[in-house]
Amino acid sequence: MSKKTEIVVAGFGLVGRRHAEVIRRAPNMSLAAIVEPSPEGQLAARACDVPVFATIEEMFSISKPEGVVLATPTPFHLQQGLTCIDAGCPVLIEKPIAVTSEEALQLTEAADRAGIPLLVGHHRRHNGMVQAAKLALTQGAVGDIRAVQATCWFYKPDHYFEVAPWRVQKGAGPISVNLVHDVDLLRHFCGDVTSVQAIAVPSRRGFENEDLATAILRFESGAVATISVSDSIVSPWSWELTARENPAYPATSESCYLIGGSEGGLSLPDLRVWRHEDKPDWWTPISAKNLTCRMDDPLAVQMAHFAAVITGEETPLVSGWEGLRSLEVVEAVGLSSRSGREIALEQTTPRKSLQQGFA
Repeated sequence: MSKKTEIVVAGFGLVGRRHAEVIRRAPNMSLAAIVEPSPEGQLAARACDVPVFATIEEMFSISKPEGVVLATPTPFHLQQGLTCIDAGCPVLIEKPIAVTSEEALQLTEAADRAGIPLLVGHHRRHNGMVQAAKLALTQGAVGDIRAVQATCWFYKPDHYFEVAPWRVQKGAGPISVNLVHDVDLLRHFCGDVTSVQAIAVPSRRGFENEDLATAILRFESGAVATISVSDSIVSPWSWELTARENPAYPATSESCYLIGGSEGGLSLPDLRVWRHEDKPDWWTPISAKNLTCRMDDPLAVQMAHFAAVITGEETPLVSGWEGLRSLEVVEAVGLSSRSGREIALEQTTPRKSLQQGFA
């Protein structure tokens, strides 16, 4: 029997617990330890029957895992990620990679210098529906992608904010909290973003942040995407309610992404490809066919990928640089919504950083 890859989970909140359970179920992985500072979290973590540490530093002083999953609050990602890199340990950091793109750059450059794999937990890229859609788009199912409409509307109840007062404060609105997931998928499908124009609407509940924002993204390919996000709109049109990834959300049969091309259209997550029978012509019949896909748990697929990266069998699907670039787009959305101006993103390699001015 081959040796199991030993992985530590840091942060034993809702996401950390899901990661720990995925590792415990995997035949080729072993949960080596849990890092959790709170007494309540430590008590819950001990049920996993593995060593529990209060800090990353304490864990590394005793344990030598082959990988670490950082499922801790985003403000801790920079220092904890650097600690993992300094220890020579591959790390999977939950999204967003950091609070700011400057912090994300520190992490990615440190990992590159050390030659340590750094992955970002944009698990939707590991979803079978996303993989099937990406393959179809790459193979020309819709021709050249011209436009995308993405909807991210849902209603977070009052108690969601009451249990965590930081969620009503400036900088904790749906632009920074939710939009990075959808932005990363749009980049996955369409490539890198060259500019952003956005508007935001103040919270109707009187919070310090916005509760609605809409952005136009321009891509290097020439495609244009419109994306709208709100945590105060009742609707069935969001990834959470349509993708059936997490049983905590009620499932609907709707789609939240529409991808329009020169030869066809694709909706997600129902994976329907629409094309005219002969050639593109709005006076001729149009019909749809459904693509097929695997329905494995994306978190489990992502963790198996992390283990394969650790052993050198695969290269990161979502590297630190990918996480950085998605975060830069979200920052540009926030800056554009505050300034009312279009924000350009530099076309540099390997980093695409936010310009210090307006387009």
